[in-house]
Order: sequence, then C-alpha cells, then structure tokens
Amino acid sequence: MRIIGAGTRDNFEYRLLTTFWTVPNLITMVRFLLVPLFVWQTLSTHYGWATLTLAVLGSSDWIDGYAARRLDQISTVGKWLDPVADRVALIVIATTFVATKIAPAWLVFSIVIPDIILITNALVLFHGNPNLRVSTLGKVRTALLLVGTPLLLLGNTDWGKGTVLGDISTWALALACVLHVVAAVQYFVQAHRKSRALKSGSEWSG
Repeated sequence: MRIIGAGTRDNFEYRLLTTFWTVPNLITMVRFLLVPLFVWQTLSTHYGWATLTLAVLGSSDWIDGYAARRLDQISTVGKWLDPVADRVALIVIATTFVATKIAPAWLVFSIVIPDIILITNALVLFHGNPNLRVSTLGKVRTALLLVGTPLLLLGNTDWGKGTVLGDISTWALALACVLHVVAAVQYFVQAHRKSRALKSGSEWSG
C-alpha cells in the first residue's frame, strides 16, 4: 500500500494552479489554526485533547498532499504553504513540550537550529523559498515526529504514566531528530547545487 505519494495518478499530467482557493490549501490552513489550540490544551494539561489535536495535525499533513494529487489541485501557493505549516507546527510543538518539561531540551534544539540554518541559507541564496522537492527522508522524519509527539503526550496522561509509551515515544522522537538533521544537510546541499545551476544557466532537475 502506498503511503508516501498516495493519490498519485499514473500517466497523468498535473496542472499547476495559481489560485489559493483549493481543498489542499484549506486543509493546510486548518493545520495552522490547530497549532495554537494544541498549545492551549497542553498548557492547560488537557493532554488527552492535545493528543487528539496532534493526531489531526499529523493526518492532515498526509491528507492535503493526497487531496492535491487526487483532485489535481497542486498549486504554487501549496508548494510553499505546506512546508511552512509543517515547520511552524513542529517548532511550536517542540518548544511547547520543552517549555512544559514534557520533553528534554535536545528536542527543540535539534529541530529549531537546523531550520534556522536552512531558512537563513534560503534567504541568502534565493531571497525566499528555494522550492526544493521534499525528500522521502524528510517525509519519514515528519511522520515520526507527528507519531512520536502524540505518544509522548499519552505517556503523560494518568493512564499512560509508567507504561511503555514513554520509551516508545522517546526512541521515535530521537530517531526523528536524527533524520531531521540529516534531511537538513541534504536540503542545504541541494539548495547550493540549485543556486549554482541557476547562476550558470544550466537546467536544474533536483
């Protein structure tokens, strides 16, 4: 069963829409709105509801990509809006976990520092979004983060404390953070390759 790239149609030529008003973009905007809700639920120690919100956040990241391919609604806005939503969600979630002492500081550092480097690199080279293709490694990393974080919250609920959930979530998040750093290095290298290709006038196929 295909998970990554689900919804892709074989032998189908996709359009690239310029409008904001597409189903995938609306789903992505809902993801933005769920982030402050998650923060409030976590600060209020409503860990059960916060876990549910994270589950919706994680599934919506997959659903908007599926909808874009299945409905032929890939858009220029969606190409930058979706990764921005992912970055904002991950940074805020990690920061909230560390601030509330649910997770150790290495979680936020391993996510935020690589992202700051990538954003700075993109601004220097492209003065904006480099429009790099999302790698499979990046998608696996995001999936692990969005699975590990709800498990971490469940491990802090009354019935989850003292169970194996805490260990599972810690290992999942540790692996996700390692992949996050590796993926960041890949994107950093790809950005420089694309910049050199554009400056030389050669075709970029990355």
